Amino acid sequence: MGQNEKELLLAKLADAGKRSQKRPCFLGFLNENESAFAWDFLKRGAAAGTSMFWGGYEEAERKLLGLFPDYLEPDQNLFPLMPLTFFYRKEDALTHRDFLGALMSLGVERSVVGDILPESGRCVVFVRSELADYFCLNLRKIGNVGVRVQEGAEMPLPLGHEFQEISGVVASQRLDCIVALLCKTSREKASGLILSGMVALNHLEVLSVSMKTSEGDQISVRGKGRFVIDRLGPLTGKGRLSVQCRKYR
Repeated sequence: MGQNEKELLLAKLADAGKRSQKRPCFLGFLNENESAFAWDFLKRGAAAGTSMFWGGYEEAERKLLGLFPDYLEPDQNLFPLMPLTFFYRKEDALTHRDFLGALMSLGVERSVVGDILPESGRCVVFVRSELADYFCLNLRKIGNVGVRVQEGAEMPLPLGHEFQEISGVVASQRLDCIVALLCKTSREKASGLILSGMVALNHLEVLSVSMKTSEGDQISVRGKGRFVIDRLGPLTGKGRLSVQCRKYR
């Protein structure tokens, strides 16, 4: 996020915080960097306990931020989002980019569209509920492919992502050790990537090479990709740490 984007989001958070004293207020959909920035801001104030992120399912990347008055418990059922399911012929291979382009061509902002989960013959898209009817009425084609759209989605949802498995052993769970494994480089070069601001841990820039990582952490390395740490341990016979990770394709 650039400085201008941060300042704009801070202003929206401050305004939403004031309005949420009387009724629930929702921001987004926010991307992962925006969500991490917003959560860091909320943790430093009093609103963290009355806020909730929700994107329609547990693993969502793009999420709405809900801010709730003290008298109301945060509840995912109160969020103004709706899944839409698009059906098309399995031989018509449609991608995330195809659907995003079609949605944006209707003149809406990116923030009203959440995750887009395509698979063979089906795609589930999460949108702001107030625009669900608009999308259903105006999207009959994605590119040159005819589609049928309906509100709601059947489980299980499409996976949305494919991953490449990465495993190895490292000296410790320090960030420089993990980045060296993920990028197949030396710890010295990994440290250089971190110190130059090219590494984000859980969507926030980290400049400390000795930062400890944990299972479930997400790491982004500019120009190298995005990764998830699935397992740290056990120790090998020589006292090194075995690691299991995934890289987003």
